[in-house]
Amino acid sequence: MRTLLVLGGGYGGLALIQQLLDNHLPLDWEIILVDRMPYQGIKTEYYALAAGTVTDYHLRIQFPVHPRLTVRYGQVGSIDLASRLVLLDSGEPIAYDILAIALGCTDNYHNIPGAEEYTCSIQSFAGTRETYRRLNDVKPYGTVNIVGGGLSGVEIASELRESRPDLNISLMDRGERILSSFPAKLSRYVEEWFSEHQVETIGGVSVSHVEKDAIFNGTQGIPADVTVWTAGIQPVKVVQQLELPKDRGGRLIVGEYYNIADYPEVYVIGDCASLPFAPSAQAAGAQGEQVGQIIQALWREETPKLHKIKLKGTLGSLGKNAGFGLMGRRSVMGRVPRLLKSGVLWMSKRHFG
Repeated sequence: MRTLLVLGGGYGGLALIQQLLDNHLPLDWEIILVDRMPYQGIKTEYYALAAGTVTDYHLRIQFPVHPRLTVRYGQVGSIDLASRLVLLDSGEPIAYDILAIALGCTDNYHNIPGAEEYTCSIQSFAGTRETYRRLNDVKPYGTVNIVGGGLSGVEIASELRESRPDLNISLMDRGERILSSFPAKLSRYVEEWFSEHQVETIGGVSVSHVEKDAIFNGTQGIPADVTVWTAGIQPVKVVQQLELPKDRGGRLIVGEYYNIADYPEVYVIGDCASLPFAPSAQAAGAQGEQVGQIIQALWREETPKLHKIKLKGTLGSLGKNAGFGLMGRRSVMGRVPRLLKSGVLWMSKRHFG
């Protein structure tokens, strides 16, 4: 038996696996999936877990069950591309014939002193559970600062407001407006929602360092009981350690078929790959499916034929009753995008999305 080893059971890794299992996996191939958890965590909803409006049980998707799919639980310690070998932190080696790296991302602290040590994260299930504990241990009228005014920061700020109306919540960004990658019209709508719900938004904050009970904008200290970090992402450490060409964001440079030039048997999916669009669950899932199609074509000794990935849009929530998003070039605001996002979540839980 030959082995396809998939590192990471997130959106990209599972899309690849499902594509292969649904389309006649050759009899001489097996798939091994390595993940830290015994289920996929719905990462797009981690903000709700951190705010305490859902339980972690409701954000779990069970891995597929198939006679030629083996799931191994553990943390990837290192990848030896020359030897075609992956070592887990436990020391267990796993050999492969084809490797798919779909390990996702971690926070980018931009070398800011104290940021990693003193802030909370929503980039992993374990980290989000700890963030939930810390946020919900804050005493009434306490202060929570959220650093990073992108989609994740907006969603956790709004969800926390609904969960904890007693808290003082501030959302900070170094730009002049939150959601700077979205049209100004959407930013204004979200700003107005925050104003109506007593969430302070502060622009022009360039964090110089972080201490246990404050972040510093230059020499100005901004006190907080808890600080949540949503100010950027980067590939996980084991990918950072690979001595391969990377883009400015630390993502691995891949070719036309999403593989590495010097190691064509190695494919990179999702947040670890340098792609012409922003990292997202939707993009990782679409790319994972295409990698499955590429591998199938090569197994048939055919030239892979790919269509251009077309993303359907971006949806964000403002609590449970409002939302915003981009559908193509069209801005959508209000209850409809929130309902759409709930529908996407429903499909994801049932492996339709």
